[in-house]
Amino acid sequence: MPDLSAFPITSRWPAKHPDRLQLYSLSTPNGVKVSIMLEEIRLPYEAHRIDFGANEQLTPEFLSLNPNGKIPAIIDPDGPGGCPLGLFESGAILLYLAEKTGKLLPSDAARRYETIQWVFFQMAHVGPMFGQVGYFHKFSGREVEDKRPLQHYCEESKRILDVLETRLAGREWIMDGEYTIADIATLGLVRNLIGYYGARDLVDFDALKHVPAWLQRGLARPAVQRGLQIPRRE
Repeated sequence: MPDLSAFPITSRWPAKHPDRLQLYSLSTPNGVKVSIMLEEIRLPYEAHRIDFGANEQLTPEFLSLNPNGKIPAIIDPDGPGGCPLGLFESGAILLYLAEKTGKLLPSDAARRYETIQWVFFQMAHVGPMFGQVGYFHKFSGREVEDKRPLQHYCEESKRILDVLETRLAGREWIMDGEYTIADIATLGLVRNLIGYYGARDLVDFDALKHVPAWLQRGLARPAVQRGLQIPRRE
């Protein structure tokens, strides 16, 4: 049985199944990337809910695994060389799990790097820009009288959606007919932008054709539906 005691986070969130991958997360657009991935690849795991309302992401135990104080983070008891490995940053975790299992990442070198570039596109552009739209439209930023920040982030989000729209023209998934970690990285963020953030009209989502169809295909996947609910909210 793997010994995870070297990871202080396990003192606050004990592992009932230390032989399984440990997921520390919340069902946010970033968090569900990893839960969807784990459901898709069917790798056994144990999910621990990190309560943002109680600032659990800022506790010493959580910061010992992710000093940036963000979710998701994982501990894989069967890491490289059979040694436990802790990881944070959703993009890095997706890439790690894909390489560990040989799933959802093309084996061809050129297509592999092309997939990774779209994961980086999500991390660098999709997530940050959509998040700013949410802040200035739904959260405390909406109280800012100067609406230029909201307008700027909406325009940038529209540009990003246009990039995806162009990419998805004539394609089922971002990597043609192959569903990959590039799709997993992006689906939840697009869903959140037009759903929870309520920015559908702000970014002219209904003027798009290929992105909405891709989103619908992705959300119809059983593993995606399961992953969106993990860890379950109280």
